[in-house]
Amino acid sequence: MSISVLLEMAAATWPDHNAVVADDTRVTVAEMSELADRAAGLISSAGVGHVAYVGTGGIMLPLLLFGSARAGRAFTPLNYRLGAAALRELIERLPTPLVVADDEYADIVAGTGKQVIGSALFCAAVRTASGDTTITEPAPEETAVLLFTSGTTAQPKAVELTHANLTSYVMGTVEFGSAAPTDAALVCVPPYHIAGVGAALSNLYAGRTTVYLRQFDAQRWITLVREEAVTNATVVPTMLDRIVTALRAAPGTGLPSLRTLAYGGSRAPLPLVRATLELLPEVGLVNAYGLTETSSTIAVSTPEDHRIAFTATDPAIARRLGSVGRAVPGIELEIRAEDGTVLPPDEIGELFVRGPQVSGVYRGIGSVLDDDGWFPTRDLAAVDADGYLFIGGRSDDTIIRGGENIAPAELEDVLVEHPEVAQVAVVGLPDQQWGQILVAVVVPVPGAAPDPEQLRDHVRANLRGSRTPDRVVFRTDLPTNPTGKILRRDLVDELCAVSTTRGAL
Repeated sequence: MSISVLLEMAAATWPDHNAVVADDTRVTVAEMSELADRAAGLISSAGVGHVAYVGTGGIMLPLLLFGSARAGRAFTPLNYRLGAAALRELIERLPTPLVVADDEYADIVAGTGKQVIGSALFCAAVRTASGDTTITEPAPEETAVLLFTSGTTAQPKAVELTHANLTSYVMGTVEFGSAAPTDAALVCVPPYHIAGVGAALSNLYAGRTTVYLRQFDAQRWITLVREEAVTNATVVPTMLDRIVTALRAAPGTGLPSLRTLAYGGSRAPLPLVRATLELLPEVGLVNAYGLTETSSTIAVSTPEDHRIAFTATDPAIARRLGSVGRAVPGIELEIRAEDGTVLPPDEIGELFVRGPQVSGVYRGIGSVLDDDGWFPTRDLAAVDADGYLFIGGRSDDTIIRGGENIAPAELEDVLVEHPEVAQVAVVGLPDQQWGQILVAVVVPVPGAAPDPEQLRDHVRANLRGSRTPDRVVFRTDLPTNPTGKILRRDLVDELCAVSTTRGAL
């Protein structure tokens, strides 16, 4: 089954329902299907082997996603935030691509020697193209979407997601037509992130209108929720923090239409989760965890999970507020030790996942699944006796101090609970005596001036002495990627270049 079948099903069932709202554009499901057919004709006639997009999304994401599928071509949305050299390098790795670029990025991709067309010109050509298009039905095992990983510590890998992977994800996690006719989902994650691709597919399949905010701004986000009567929204933790701050600055105003607010992409600090639950008690919070290689979400903490954990007096239940929930249907989880042994509940090891939505295939590398179909996520994790998954960070981030493995998340979860700490990242720096030392990079709450020794004492009171930071330094913010993941390598490089023992950078 091709992902284009999802659009066909929706067009046959609710053709006049708005599929997309973006800026001043509104497109019904029937119109989207017709436009996708015409886009497929243009793509096919261009004689290309792949379709790439450099831009901020909106209607262009579903148009190119479904148009490419109906032309039998794979589609790649690229990170428009990259510099010209990095973007051109990624484009060179695509087979005979047609590159569609928003006007503000057209100059960056010009001169690549590839076919390049501006988004506005492409849309105009689609609207005037013949509707008489021969549709290609790709095989389920063919690549539908190719996404590049962030590449913060190495060359980006090209993840191949097949039509079968993506349709398995959508049909396994969403009930067809389950949304009410008035339901609308606000999407502000970038189109090159798997969450953006997943949202374009799952919202359409559920019957929700997708409202796009192409450049995130907290106040504009709040305004759109109210103007479009948004019922569902997805954000990353840094966005959530800004939304909470904006709502607090305007007491007495709420989000009356919003029923569900999902967050993911990176770890959300527990104080932020608690603050959101207190500020928006009528909104159901959802924590979604997934990877590019797993076609988006593989575990979900539901609104009920949040409410129970938030009010629980039993520590084992209360700690689930920091969980990413339980596996979605069709997904299996295993926690393994370094020797491959499957670990019992509550033991920390590497997370392995298996299921039909899991790809684990990289272009130029091949499959990294083991003989039984398990994918190594490289995430440290534990699963409790009831199946709740706890993510402890990337295995690559593990700090080895004096021969002891230390996950940064252990310290970060304690430090962020200190009343004078707004954000924190813990990294390891080279040290002749210990191999690595622990450095806590702290962003204080506005107006606070925490004492480094008090922060060290705070950690020592909650964790073993070996977990106490060797140094505490301060910054006004932390370097992150667009999904809120901390760029630890940037911090390490910066700290190594600065000669300081303690204090502000």
